[in-house]
Amino acid sequence: MIDLPIYDRAGKQVDTLAIDESLLGAEVRPALLKQAYVMFHANRRQGSARTKNRGRVEGSTKKLYRQKGTGNARVGPRRTPTRKGGGVAFAKTKTREDYRLDMPKKMRRLANRNALLAKLVDGEVKCFDSLAFDAPKTSDFRRSLEAVGVNRTCLVALDRANRNAALSARNIDGCHTIRAEQLNAFELLNHRFLVIDRATLKAFVDGSIHGKEAV
Repeated sequence: MIDLPIYDRAGKQVDTLAIDESLLGAEVRPALLKQAYVMFHANRRQGSARTKNRGRVEGSTKKLYRQKGTGNARVGPRRTPTRKGGGVAFAKTKTREDYRLDMPKKMRRLANRNALLAKLVDGEVKCFDSLAFDAPKTSDFRRSLEAVGVNRTCLVALDRANRNAALSARNIDGCHTIRAEQLNAFELLNHRFLVIDRATLKAFVDGSIHGKEAV
């Protein structure tokens, strides 16, 4: 069991929450996390990059200067791939490139939960008793983060109803918000800390809400 400290908004520990590692995969599985991270990252690619070959670059096809007698190396037209502003030797010309990867649903779900376990083992989960705000207040949210030792990038997982907390966090550098049902291995591993409240964390661990399985 992992005993996770529960803090109030002032940063004082008020309770602990016992979390069963077996619900999150029992042990950290680096190979599974790597596979999930690569999948999420690849699925965010648009595949719309395009480049021009020398035939598509606008400009003259005239040889820049004569072959011999100048003392310079021989050159062709401006549009050759060896010159700045010229075409690309192996241009990307496909209508769309597909980089999508896939994983079985059970593996995706396990990877999302196992990423949370990795954060818990490293002490990078900061759990508050409540993140409810009466009104949006960035300075109050920043003070709460500083009080629990959040000094790097952090991901704040919130439920749908907690709009004031989302508005309070969005202007803090390095702080990003996400709905709890969209929590995934990619976002967890991309941030140093996870900030979450007790009720949302318990719902995620118990399986009441599932993280996002694919992009």
